[in-house]
Amino acid sequence: MAALPAAVKEAWEQREGPVVLATVNTEGQPNIIYVSCVSLYGDERLVVADNYFDKTRKNIEAGSKGAALFMTKDKKPYQLKGQLEYHRAGPVFDDMKKWNPPKHPGHAALALVVEEVYSGAKRVS
Repeated sequence: MAALPAAVKEAWEQREGPVVLATVNTEGQPNIIYVSCVSLYGDERLVVADNYFDKTRKNIEAGSKGAALFMTKDKKPYQLKGQLEYHRAGPVFDDMKKWNPPKHPGHAALALVVEEVYSGAKRVS
């Protein structure tokens, strides 16, 4: 687990557009989706509301690691990589329910526990 550097947290506050989330299945087939119901949780987790996951949920249940990509308003990319946690109850889930729009079901909270951070090809953490 790596705490997000201050510069990355600042970049997160300047993000624009949806976040891209990637997982893989047990055969190594990638699955990539856009997510917009997403927030930071603490110093080392990016949380995504599971509103309509299907393949993504199956990949998580099979033990997939994950990656998330976001862009800042000045078009600087950041990629976060790490282990995935799936919360159907508890503090991470409760926090997601606070910011996930009520029109979405919020079945669970997916937490990407950050291990590595890149900006372009440069490793930031």
